[in-house]
Amino acid sequence: MMNFASPQEAKDFLEQHPEVQAIELFLIDPNGVPRGKLLHRDELLAIYESGRPLPSSILALTIQGEDVDESGLVWEVADADCWTFPLANSLTLQPWRNRPTGQLQVSMHPEKGLPAAVADPRHALSRVIDILAADGYHPVMAVELEFYLLDQKPDSQGRPQPALQSNGHRPSAPQVYGVAELEQLQPFLDDLYAACEVQGIPLRTAISEYAPGQLELTLEHRFDALQAVDEGIRYKRIVKGVANKHGFQACFMAKPFTELAGCGMHMHVSLADADGNNLYASEDRTGTPLLRHSIGGMMTTLLDSLAIFCPNANSFRRFQANSYAPLALNWGVNNRTVSFRIPGGPAVSRHIEHRICGADANPYLAAAAILAGIHHGIQQQIDPGPETVGNGYEQATESLPTDWLTSLQALERSAWAKAYFGDAFLKVFLAVKHNEYRQFMGEVGEQDWRWYLTHA
Repeated sequence: MMNFASPQEAKDFLEQHPEVQAIELFLIDPNGVPRGKLLHRDELLAIYESGRPLPSSILALTIQGEDVDESGLVWEVADADCWTFPLANSLTLQPWRNRPTGQLQVSMHPEKGLPAAVADPRHALSRVIDILAADGYHPVMAVELEFYLLDQKPDSQGRPQPALQSNGHRPSAPQVYGVAELEQLQPFLDDLYAACEVQGIPLRTAISEYAPGQLELTLEHRFDALQAVDEGIRYKRIVKGVANKHGFQACFMAKPFTELAGCGMHMHVSLADADGNNLYASEDRTGTPLLRHSIGGMMTTLLDSLAIFCPNANSFRRFQANSYAPLALNWGVNNRTVSFRIPGGPAVSRHIEHRICGADANPYLAAAAILAGIHHGIQQQIDPGPETVGNGYEQATESLPTDWLTSLQALERSAWAKAYFGDAFLKVFLAVKHNEYRQFMGEVGEQDWRWYLTHA
């Protein structure tokens, strides 16, 4: 399913944009971090014709960019060059740059990109989509990302703080759905929408979320799930770039502030037939049996996939009662207190909103785990049980563990994950995450001093 671009795409771009001298080339690593190079325009065409080598270790880095020897992609393979190729329709402009700059996303070639290709998260999603397509199911997806817009300068205590609005006011109240807050951020939002238009990203509604400086903007759903997630990836890059231009910092941490709402990535999904007809569509508010089996599969595989949905230590700080961040095995209709929500609306739009992922999750891997869970549920005809009506937090009888190590161990033991992601991918991903876990647990920080310095 991997669709690499034609050299004609590069020729057309160079002809249309003689002002562009530099091009940012990037791929997405398992942590969801863009990594790559800044190239001269004279290098562009060769990448389309014969690819661009990147070291195998680029897909085996911690979130801080450190090599993980245990991944098998560093010294074990002599940090070999692996060939990447451009993704079709990814060559575009970065309008937030002071100097005209292009942008190109690449992915590892399935053969020429070995040994690193097995760790390319885009390949993981592509494989699961192919599995569903073989059974006649075409996933339709949309990505919603919440983030904080922060000052680049910390407060007097050295901590992050919400960005100053155009009126000079620093927000301190949630003001959920506040329109005045959006108005005060209009210069940023105008540039954000403009940049998305340049890159063909279908950006839609902007919302002031449940914390000062927190925003959510929605993306239009796509019949091609891979395209939808590609756009989610590029949108995140745009947000960070435009924020930086305006003197802000866009923060996608799952829980940047103890006392304030966390940031989630809500994934909207349905299944269609080859003609684009929604197979979840039903006048029944709970959808079709296919929809309910899909939920059953996602519920059954939730523990196994939690390390993908919540990949960092900070991810688990997001799950608190009444925080709009559910982590229970429950589902419901038009209910934001459950993990798997069927939004209200007309029958033709019936779909599932997966509400568990943090904004720090890799969208490729999160989508792959969601779709793999759906396929499992359909294959096994899994019943999700009765829907939750009312407050899902209070009614939850079974919640999943909210610690990093338990989730990593569950993924490591999972036969389901091995079947859909493969041993080779899991070896790299788990090596990286276990390395991060050891580093995180080994660091003594502010909380240790506050709790134990004088009291232990």
